[in-house]
Amino acid sequence: MPQQQPSAFVSIDGDGFVTVTIGKTDIGQGVQTALPMLVAEELDADWSKVRSHLGPAGEAYKDPVYKMQIVGGSTTMKHSWSQYREIGARMRAMLVNAAAKRLNVSPSVLKTQAGMVIAPDGRSLSYGELAAAALDEPVPTSVELKSPAKFKLIGKPTGRLDARDKSSGLQIFGIDFTLPNMRTVVILHPPVFGAKVLRYDATKAKAISGVEDVYQVPLYNGGVGLAVVADGFWPARLAREVLQVEWDTDGVEKADSDTLWARYRVLAGQPGTKVHPADTSALANTKLKKISAEYTFPYLAHTPMEPLNCSIDFRGDQCKVWVGSQLQTADQAAVAHVLGLKPDQVTLNTMMAGGGFGRRAVPTSDYLVDAAQVAKARYAVGRREPIKMIWTREDDVRGGYYRPMHLHRVEIAHDGKGTVLAWKHIIVGQSITSGTQIESFTVKNGVDETMVEGVAGSPYPFPIALEVHHPKVNVPVLWFRSVGHTHTAFVMETLVDELARAGGIDPVTYRRRLLAKHPRNLAAMELAVEKSGYGKRRLPPGRAWGVAVHESFDSIVAYVVEVSMNGTEPVLHEVTAAVHCNMPVNPRTIEAQMQGGLLMGLGMTIPGAEITLKNGQVQQHNWNDYRIPTHAHMPKMTVHIVPSADPPTGIGEPSLPPIAPAMANAIAAITGRRHRSLPFSIANPA
Repeated sequence: MPQQQPSAFVSIDGDGFVTVTIGKTDIGQGVQTALPMLVAEELDADWSKVRSHLGPAGEAYKDPVYKMQIVGGSTTMKHSWSQYREIGARMRAMLVNAAAKRLNVSPSVLKTQAGMVIAPDGRSLSYGELAAAALDEPVPTSVELKSPAKFKLIGKPTGRLDARDKSSGLQIFGIDFTLPNMRTVVILHPPVFGAKVLRYDATKAKAISGVEDVYQVPLYNGGVGLAVVADGFWPARLAREVLQVEWDTDGVEKADSDTLWARYRVLAGQPGTKVHPADTSALANTKLKKISAEYTFPYLAHTPMEPLNCSIDFRGDQCKVWVGSQLQTADQAAVAHVLGLKPDQVTLNTMMAGGGFGRRAVPTSDYLVDAAQVAKARYAVGRREPIKMIWTREDDVRGGYYRPMHLHRVEIAHDGKGTVLAWKHIIVGQSITSGTQIESFTVKNGVDETMVEGVAGSPYPFPIALEVHHPKVNVPVLWFRSVGHTHTAFVMETLVDELARAGGIDPVTYRRRLLAKHPRNLAAMELAVEKSGYGKRRLPPGRAWGVAVHESFDSIVAYVVEVSMNGTEPVLHEVTAAVHCNMPVNPRTIEAQMQGGLLMGLGMTIPGAEITLKNGQVQQHNWNDYRIPTHAHMPKMTVHIVPSADPPTGIGEPSLPPIAPAMANAIAAITGRRHRSLPFSIANPA
């Protein structure tokens, strides 16, 4: 397979320094260290001499499962586990074969250690001495990989290769990249998605020093915007603010949050597309206990620390792009299409990205397409300078591609002792994958499986009759860190807690009963419970335990939290976390991902963490009115990893979903009231 050719991934210089080129982008999740660890383990490299580099868009770097270059779905380690280890093992075999010829011995008698090939008589050659000759050796068709018992690097807490540059300000992100004579571009987007420019006056904008021109350009979604080009960001932004524009919004749906909620509630009362049938006749039994609940979840913006940006150098028959993309080959093809080029005429250089959470993996390549349109318009009038397009934070908050809003309606009949006799569940929300490159993976029989994951396929043995509605709305939507689990985990884990308490059963004891046939889920929960002291340690007055355990991306995360109330505001004091992600390639990265995911999940509970629309326009603008979590929100947290030697599963996303329900369960234990919505609305609990 092309992606298993060592030369595309591994280079060794004369001093023995090993550079591993990875086919992913690093958006903070640590793959620029973890993937080289896989290679170095099988290569028997000297880790102190290992470096890493982000590979460009290219056939060799496509994901072996998805067949495209992608970072998403917490699949990097899962899909690359064998691939990158085999690359290291193949390179090692080629080095050994080259050494055997030079030492005039059989390859079978040689061993490797810390970047050296060693003969039985003590003679040795460094990888640096052998590198050139090794590349002339045939690539082995098969290699034997180490057993986990022989790992020296994998599974050991390891510092990140990029830590020094990031902590010293030396790391170059996409937004830092520059070229001689580069121009800066900002785009004035229509206030309503898909609207167009009716007429505009750029006189005042062009009068600002440093402003070169204003272009009317088609946008990815069929709308039309105005691109301001200047010799720096500040004049471009100032010019955009004084543009006088009249917009054409005729024929464009003007989404409104209040209207959408009313529409969703009507849909929730109607039969939907069946996902999983089950008998619901027990709901009519008046002798049974009932739970009737409606859950709501708003649109969410990703707002990564580094706003969206890309640099383009278009030369007519060739184009170079620099961008922190999560979909390199798709973005490469999209830029090529706009410019009338073939994909191999576009060189897409992968940059380090300051966060993504899915926003840099857009099927329409929205901001790249818009930037390519600007480059195309400039080329047509003889302008050849490279451009850098930058989104401001306001562009980011108002620019679309949100986690969809969702409404769940659930009716449960139970015996008051923990046994569920019927469960009717309807979910309403836009599909995020219909019409995208991964539709064939995710949309089955009209159901976007990413919306129902966490309810469909739940390890809890409930007879769930699940139906969905996928309304069409003029609001662009996208996956968000942990995708459908952002809302399904909250519904499932709070209802499990509610059923336990309705039956007078300890919530942990109840979950033990329900998860008896799911040992990995149980192992994560039991580890968190044990390490937290749940049931053994007396909490300070006013505090309560909250528990949640949820499986996503083939990993399980369990949280045991301690919460108190400060008036109407919950205070999260401490979190004990346990994760079962099979083989922990780099425990230090896993700990960081658990911490980051928890904080992001905690952010979904903060009042103001929602995108709302009025007359088609997003009402939020920046972090002053679209709330995000800060260091001040972060509780004391300890992370524990369930030991395993099985191939790794996801870690970038599974830590997010369980924190909000764990908090909600603790709040209910204190107040007796249930929260049915995120963010928490203290004034309106159930």
